[in-house]
Amino acid sequence: MKLKILHTNDVHSHFEAFARAATLIKEYKDENTIVLDGGDFADFKSIELQGTKGMAAIELLRSVGYDALTIGNNEMFNGFDTLEHMAGSSPIPFISNNLYRKDKAPISGVKSSVILEKNGLRIFITGASPDLQGFNEGLGVYITDYKKAIKEELVRHRGTYDVCILLNHVGTEIDEELANELDEVDMILSAHDHQLYARAKSVNGTVLNSAGCYGEYVGLIEVDVTNEGVELIRGETISTQPYPPDHEVIDIMKRNKEKAIEVLSRPLYTLDRPLWHDVMEENPMTNLIADGLQDMLKCDFGLINSGIVNAGAFQNISHKKLIEICPSPLNPTSFEIQGKHIRKAIEDSMDAQVCLADGRGPGFRGKFVGRLHVSGAEIIQEGRRISEILIGGTPLEDEKWYSVASSDYLQRGSGYESLGHGRNEKYLPEEIRDVIRIYAERAGFIEKAQMNRWSEGSNVMA
Repeated sequence: MKLKILHTNDVHSHFEAFARAATLIKEYKDENTIVLDGGDFADFKSIELQGTKGMAAIELLRSVGYDALTIGNNEMFNGFDTLEHMAGSSPIPFISNNLYRKDKAPISGVKSSVILEKNGLRIFITGASPDLQGFNEGLGVYITDYKKAIKEELVRHRGTYDVCILLNHVGTEIDEELANELDEVDMILSAHDHQLYARAKSVNGTVLNSAGCYGEYVGLIEVDVTNEGVELIRGETISTQPYPPDHEVIDIMKRNKEKAIEVLSRPLYTLDRPLWHDVMEENPMTNLIADGLQDMLKCDFGLINSGIVNAGAFQNISHKKLIEICPSPLNPTSFEIQGKHIRKAIEDSMDAQVCLADGRGPGFRGKFVGRLHVSGAEIIQEGRRISEILIGGTPLEDEKWYSVASSDYLQRGSGYESLGHGRNEKYLPEEIRDVIRIYAERAGFIEKAQMNRWSEGSNVMA
């Protein structure tokens, strides 16, 4: 019996390309087809998702005729409540066999596996989500070992299916290892590391495929299922570039964008004073974020780069304005680091080439790295040289470990490589734009943000 699988992964809300993918999928679908997604379909950089609590993504998946998807890390990044809302409201199964609540209870709406029926074939589908390590606690999730979880699902459902498909959002590098260990798995559709296979692979009788990212390709696998097993007939990835956009997808996005703008544009409050911004000069917008991070995370000092935001704020604050100001889905992060690495980063921040470098990095949606801003610290310069750095009024010591309130972008060493030498990192589920939202409403923090922390010569700021 013939079975065709069309699959995507890591679309990351690139819905313009996905509109072309939808056309391709609808063209290739027939009565023997199932459509699957490997996770990270919903990336909350999209205003349409922000303003509909993810339901715009569900509409898209439903319109194209998806049968199931696994949960990637980006489905979790808008908070546990949003994930549960999406999974619980979706007619399309959200699958993860290793994702639980923080207290290890099942997540409402999430299935560890499903069995689909297609023309008499019983198709068993399970999927694994990536371990987010330090992010798990802040996001309110508990993630078990994917390999153990997959094996437990296979044992639990042994004898109940004809074909087994694993949606694997932990990266292609372990696919061959799984294929060699798990004889029961007929297909592994991979995701997470954005690998593009020109053609499907076969390892130990298991078909492996990965369709790149951003909706630029759709995976196609055709198999013949007999009493002897599953035989690969065709396995490839097809570019979506030549296909016109699907009108239904375009209409769904247009309607949801209008709905989202209306919801997100509702004013939250009006600023007491403007928060102007500049990527090179010390400014109150970035100072406010540094102050908010230090207060939120209770560290020795706050440290953030001005490139984290794209603009200042001057009057009304709304969720839409916050997304425009700070589109990067980066998290408040604390970590410990030695003074010598802090000193190197501060010195690098005096270099215009460093500040104006391309800020590209995981989760970064800005353009430039930007200058470093501090809270609870003072930086004294003489011309283009740093003469002293004070943390809590005390000179910085090179070998001493300090606790820093920052972002996961800087904690990883993005933009400022020396900051990647930290330890004991902890992440909060909020995003940096939430820091602006919380602290820009507080008059005391608005006033404090106007005070410079970089000074020339002996004019040390109190």
